[in-house]
Formats: sequence, structure tokens, C-alpha cells
Amino acid sequence: MSTVEKLDRLAADQLKAKAPGAIIGWEIIVLEQTSSTSDAISRLASTDGLPSIPEGLVVFAEHQTHGRGQRGNRWESTAGKGLWFSILLRPEIPLSDSGRLTIWAIEAISDVIRSELGLEPAIKLPNDVQLTEHKVAGVLVEMRAQHKAPHLAVVGIGINVNQCRDDFPAELRDNAISLAMALSRQVDRQNFAVALLRNLDLTYREKFSKAVPGFNSSPATTTTRDKRAAKFPTA
Repeated sequence: MSTVEKLDRLAADQLKAKAPGAIIGWEIIVLEQTSSTSDAISRLASTDGLPSIPEGLVVFAEHQTHGRGQRGNRWESTAGKGLWFSILLRPEIPLSDSGRLTIWAIEAISDVIRSELGLEPAIKLPNDVQLTEHKVAGVLVEMRAQHKAPHLAVVGIGINVNQCRDDFPAELRDNAISLAMALSRQVDRQNFAVALLRNLDLTYREKFSKAVPGFNSSPATTTTRDKRAAKFPTA
């Protein structure tokens, strides 16, 4: 894999700085490459101990070698061209309600595509976002039962941002699209990621979280999260 140009690379510190006090994005990690961001979050969780990691950790990757879609399908993740990330969550819902997280995520993605880019996406259940009947984004939710604690959920999100037609494998070219293809121009991935994380955080608080302190959380909360954040790698 060719290294993503430095100027095009997502910047974790800048993403975090745009969301002070957020639940989703209190800690953000950007990896150059990983098998899948959901696998990366699972490894971090199992390494540090699940109870010690607050919900809202976000892991991006510039490239995934084995990105996953629905029903075991592979998600093509062209280096530096999309947004591939996963979120660690602890919603107080039963495992059977995991579909609520999928709907929440695809609605949030659709809303930001509409508000930030002026496009009109359509939701295709169970887990896709489409533009002109072509897939532009997908969501994969994996939940794990926890003993005497809210269940653990990993929400994996993939968005085709700046690919051209030739970036997709031949077998996907008739079914896939990117935001850039729909707009006939490139999209600033960093700015789009900021807008999406903000909307995900806001709507997650409204739908699932009992702790809704708002963006300017107390110094004590921020300090505690910062101490935990120091454990994580940033590249």
C-alpha cells in the first residue's frame, strides 16, 4: 500500500479539538493501516480491559486490508479516499435491539451528506446509504453481552468519499459511488468527518445516552477521560 500523502491524512488531534466534551470522539485514533477498524477497537478493548474504556472511542484507518460489510461481504477501502472508522459504545439496550444502532448511524450519515453537501441520499435497509441507487456508505454493528454492565457495541462505518470509478473493483463499479463522483469535485475528508462525528454524538445522546452533559463537560470529566486517553496509541 502506498502511504497516504501527509497533507491528505486525517488528523486525530484536530478532530478531537472540534468536539470538546463529546461522548463520541472523546478519544480518536487514526491508523495508517489495519485489518479493520472494528478489529482494532476490539483489540484495544481486550488489551486494556473492557470496563476501563469509556464509550465513544473512535478508531479511523486510512486503509483497511479486510474491511467487513453485511453478511461477511468485504468492504473495499481505497487508501486515503474514504472514511473508514469504528465507534465503541455501551448503549443500555438489549442485544435484540442492535438494529436501532444501525438505523441511528445510517440516518446520521444521510443527514450530514444532505446538510453538508446538498445531496439527497436514500436509506436502503438494513444498513446502506445510497446516492442515485448506488451505495455510498454502509454500517455494520456488532454487539457483545457484558455481565452486569451495558452491552458492548462496535459500530463500523464506511463512506466512499473521494474515489473515482477506477478505484472500485470491476465487479463493484456498477453499484458503488463516492461523494466526489456525485458532486464532480473532491470533498474535504477532515471537515466532513468533523461534521459527521458531531451529528453522531448529538443524536446518540438524544437516542441512547443517559449522560447528556453537552459539549462543554466539567473539568473533572475531561481530566478523567484525558488520563484514559494517554493509554492509547495515536498513529
